[in-house]
Amino acid sequence: MATLTIVHEPANHRFVAVDAGKVAAEMTYSPLGDDRFIIDHTDVDAAYGGQGVGYQLVDAAVAHARTNGMKILPLCPFAASVFKKKGEEYADVRF
Repeated sequence: MATLTIVHEPANHRFVAVDAGKVAAEMTYSPLGDDRFIIDHTDVDAAYGGQGVGYQLVDAAVAHARTNGMKILPLCPFAASVFKKKGEEYADVRF
């Protein structure tokens, strides 16, 4: 699994995985008020495929939601599959 720096960019409504100053992956979201957001897209550069980078982005979004008392609707097919696999582990933040 690649270990990159995960950065939340709230002004751009996204989480990014950065490797040596280069964006290796991004996950975008749409806010729904102050307590919910929709994960709507995840994109990982082909050079980082299969290394768990997308999972790191979803984990960062879940951590953000927990810290801020928020709920997530994972509409992006990748994020939805991660939520399905994680089941009970992510149940507290799913709406």
